[in-house]
Amino acid sequence: MRKNIKLTAGIAATAALALGLTACGTASDPSSAKDSAGSADKPLVVAASPTPHADILNYVKDNLAAKEGLKLEVKEFTDYVLPNTATQSGQVDANFFQHKPYLDDFNKKNNTTIVPVVNVHLEPLGLYSKKVKALSDIKAGQTIAVPNDTTNGGRALQLLAENGLITLKDGVGTNAKLSDITDKKGLEFKELEAATVPRALNDVDAAVINGNYAIEAKLSPAKDAIAIEKAEGNPYANFLAVKEGNEKDARVQKLAKLLNSPEVKKYIEDTYDGSVIPAFGAVAK
Repeated sequence: MRKNIKLTAGIAATAALALGLTACGTASDPSSAKDSAGSADKPLVVAASPTPHADILNYVKDNLAAKEGLKLEVKEFTDYVLPNTATQSGQVDANFFQHKPYLDDFNKKNNTTIVPVVNVHLEPLGLYSKKVKALSDIKAGQTIAVPNDTTNGGRALQLLAENGLITLKDGVGTNAKLSDITDKKGLEFKELEAATVPRALNDVDAAVINGNYAIEAKLSPAKDAIAIEKAEGNPYANFLAVKEGNEKDARVQKLAKLLNSPEVKKYIEDTYDGSVIPAFGAVAK
């Protein structure tokens, strides 16, 4: 059984303080920078969303890590902000929870320097409902919940547009906002933090839910979604990430190798039945 490790407010404050010290140049001692690169004798601490990210990491920890001489510690986070701030501050060594459009937006807004190491999997975004059975049942006057963060919100609107529920301005791409909708077709929208969207399913007519949160809510993207992203050409692969400069840490390289192993590919395919798809083969650019 996986042991959940909850992040306290005190830890969050420590992460914020560490970020502030770095910005002011306090944490610039070369020896401390060298120490932060890690040692093969120390556990590699990785922040991760519970499902499927921590599940995959715990599979690696329990079945593959020892053979590579890797000590792995998994810390679970239930939001999309603290894993990056904790990685930036050095409170954890790496994280595994996000895709490149989200990371690019986060780095820009927070002046952080997190970089991807290796792609692992894709979680198709889906539209779910407890009140309608098909896209054709969604009518004017109904309400759809969408994630409120920039990248996943835009991604959700693109999914709705691709399925004919709304029309967007030309060229807005994944940065689409509600203000970019040119034709709502009578629909109303409710923006919520991505992690809370599944809990709103009883209060709205439909909701666009991130794959990991759908799985946590006992929803199957492959079976329960009334609309789902296409896997082919999808830019939203989730990856292992570190603070810039730590990509060559031997422990990080060992984990990257294991996350792209045939064993992990089989684990993902057997465990998630198409709801999570392996995305091996390339480092994110």
